[in-house]
Amino acid sequence: MNRYIMNATQEETDSTGMLQVDVVSIENNYPINDAEVFISYKGEPGSTLEQLKTDSSGQTETVNLAAPPLDLSLNPGLIQPYSEYSLMIQAQGFEPVEISGTEILPDATATQPVKMTPLQDQTGADIPIVIPDHTLYGDYPPKIAEAEVKPIAETGEIVLSRVVVPQTIIVHDGVPTDPTAPNYYVPYGDYIKNVASSEIYATWPKEAIVANVLAIMSFTLNRVYTEWYRNQGYTFTITSSTAFDHKWIYGRNFYESISEVVDEIFNSYLSRPGIKQPILTQYCDGNRVTCPNWMSQWGSCDLGKQGYSSIDIIRYYYGSNMYINTADQVSGIPSSWPGYNLDIGASGEKVRQVQEQLDKIATVYTAIPRTTADGIYGEATANAVKEFQRIFKLPVTGIIDFSTWYKISNIYVGITRIAEYS
Repeated sequence: MNRYIMNATQEETDSTGMLQVDVVSIENNYPINDAEVFISYKGEPGSTLEQLKTDSSGQTETVNLAAPPLDLSLNPGLIQPYSEYSLMIQAQGFEPVEISGTEILPDATATQPVKMTPLQDQTGADIPIVIPDHTLYGDYPPKIAEAEVKPIAETGEIVLSRVVVPQTIIVHDGVPTDPTAPNYYVPYGDYIKNVASSEIYATWPKEAIVANVLAIMSFTLNRVYTEWYRNQGYTFTITSSTAFDHKWIYGRNFYESISEVVDEIFNSYLSRPGIKQPILTQYCDGNRVTCPNWMSQWGSCDLGKQGYSSIDIIRYYYGSNMYINTADQVSGIPSSWPGYNLDIGASGEKVRQVQEQLDKIATVYTAIPRTTADGIYGEATANAVKEFQRIFKLPVTGIIDFSTWYKISNIYVGITRIAEYS
């Protein structure tokens, strides 16, 4: 059925989306060079459409793949608005990885992350990853309504005194009461990108994407701030159940347009005057399920098409007294962003710190030129920054802005493991 829809739309519109595959070792987050990637239609693993190899950064070239017409993902309907592909990834010394259901939207660039397990570990990495339907197309339980502000009792339990962006989100992949569901430890930014790619379409206007990402982040940080599940005796931060939280999908692909927004505003959340905790911003699709006083996802897309800004979309649904706040702290990183961009001519300790981190990253991502940590931002540092930005899908400017600073910090932590992942 999916193959028929895809072929028919391809003939009618020649619509395509783009896909790049990023392959790293699950042990240390190091990129895997010369991994072979075979792409086929979902359900037809024998019919290889593309055969790719990863470079020294663990990345394949970006390829164009057939996708349905753009209009299908901009308006609610019954026809699946994305095409689905199967991937087989093989690399010497690693268990093969099979992924079924990578979603390709028209005029959007998708990234399929792949974590490979060394052969000797024998941890079951050969179990296929199956990506289920997108929430706007598939059938998922609607959100069970909750109060948007949680009472925080002084019971002796640890409750954060300020809003902190966590390094890791512990996702329970099922309903809260299911003890058989696994827990996954996911970097905060990766979690938000995964949820947003599962809950909205990357083809939507940017301001609609921003509004939805803000709602997702605020909801998530409310769970973190109030320790909602830990105070009920659980060991996780949030669940993957749409009835209780957001849809997070193990192993799914994400999209460049969503990734860029998350990188730009990942320390933001939504507030109301006089309320310390992030607001538990609930939402629904607005088509099959309606939810007065919550955001309609499809409605936010329509408002974005009409030219509404992200905060205007937020206030349209949640009220005029909602505003955007920023977290006091980002945990798990060596040093906070200085509050201003670093560019050629800059100097000092912040430049030296980022040079040291970039040079360490360059020992693993060898396409990045090595840098000398002299505290002076010259052409060599700018060139290293540009290559880093290219690899990690940031605007290639050679300038260390907010997004680039924290991306460098996160990759540095990821490959040096200076912060413990429990």
